[in-house]
Amino acid sequence: MLLQSPIMLDSLASSIHGGGLSRLRRVVNIYVDRFYNCDHPEQDIIQSLREWRYPIDTTAGLLTAVQLQHTSVLEEQGEHASIFCCSTAGISNAARAGAERTTFAAYKPGTINTILAINGRLTQSAMVNAMITAVEAKAAALADLDVRDPDNGRVATGTTTDAIILCVSQNKDYPVEHHYAGTATDLGAAIGRTVYGTVTEGLLAAWKERKA
Repeated sequence: MLLQSPIMLDSLASSIHGGGLSRLRRVVNIYVDRFYNCDHPEQDIIQSLREWRYPIDTTAGLLTAVQLQHTSVLEEQGEHASIFCCSTAGISNAARAGAERTTFAAYKPGTINTILAINGRLTQSAMVNAMITAVEAKAAALADLDVRDPDNGRVATGTTTDAIILCVSQNKDYPVEHHYAGTATDLGAAIGRTVYGTVTEGLLAAWKERKA
């Protein structure tokens, strides 16, 4: 799955390739099966980018074991920013942060991957705030669906391998620069709705197919 922008975007990401604070034009979410050998995930992503002729330095890459037909997309248009959000969500390795559970040193493909693109202007601190809001919304979706950590039976806050990429246009056509993106702000509320909605829809679609 490819998200491509006509302009360079400021980004903040936890992705295995293109993570951290950077500038991006493209984001790819790559399907791998659950038996994927994850010894060298970044090298595998780079190899795929070379095959597709995507620039390595301005493309971020995610891996997922979720079927990509279950990708969920939501958009919101606002006066001071517009939001595009897409998520692939599976819960085979659901986990609760802060609870005692089994942990692993090795990397595994991301199970809830979220790409959040904002056409608007955000400070770097607001970008971090947006990430916090997005993660809270993901946790809320799992709680409302009663997803449980199999290690302890408690409500899951995510999975062991989640990843998120935030991209911001810094479009000067918007007069307002956002310094906050928490749940008390219009921007944060929109982030929460789109992340919550895509995670919920993606999981429900996967469950429906499994029962069919």
